[in-house]
Amino acid sequence: MALLLCSPSSPTISLQSKPSWNTKLHRPCIGVEEQKVLAFRSIDSEVIGMRIAGLGNKIRVQWSFLGGSRVIIQPKVTEMNISRKSSTLSASWLTSSQIACSAFTWGTIAVLPFYTLMVLAPNTDLTRRSMESSIPYVLLGVLYAYLLYLSWTPDTLRAMFASKYWLPELPAIARMFSNEMTVSSAWIHLLAVDLFAARQVFHDGLKNKIETRHSVSLCLLFCPVGIATHVITKVLTQMAKRSH
Repeated sequence: MALLLCSPSSPTISLQSKPSWNTKLHRPCIGVEEQKVLAFRSIDSEVIGMRIAGLGNKIRVQWSFLGGSRVIIQPKVTEMNISRKSSTLSASWLTSSQIACSAFTWGTIAVLPFYTLMVLAPNTDLTRRSMESSIPYVLLGVLYAYLLYLSWTPDTLRAMFASKYWLPELPAIARMFSNEMTVSSAWIHLLAVDLFAARQVFHDGLKNKIETRHSVSLCLLFCPVGIATHVITKVLTQMAKRSH
């Protein structure tokens, strides 16, 4: 309950508040009006027989030596109720660009030991056992599927089959490869296919006793050229054997 007292000299009102009110008092100097802003914490308050309803109504008390004090009631028209909801924080350790770059780098590094064995030590048991294993292709396939999932969008199929004959078109494919994730997934795809082709060349060379080091080396970056080189080498080798 708030108590208001009127001064006889002027239509001023002095205010005595309970300790439950918040009072902010600023007195810069004597002779200058000071303002006190009081906010009700209770839902209903009563001033001079009048009940003021609403949470957050404010009373401004202006006081000066000449005019005394007066009370200005400012009802709060709108009220903002801010509720903080608990949210689940999902953070990714790596951004999409970092994932694409890491997959590109580590995928390239992963296939290099197999090419090194086929070129430097083609006749050792370690090389033969390594090239008979299917683990590299499974790992590359899983990595490729993951990158493909990250780069897939609802417009991927539409871009791949943009023509009326449901065939890929070069401009649409070029737009797809403007994304780093798409380029990285395509690179992993090429690494897996190139390694598989190099293994086939290597096994065929062991079977027919044909030199395959140059063809295997070309399969790393220029797979069709490496396959063509192996075919030419095989034909020339067979021709040389027949001539002897």
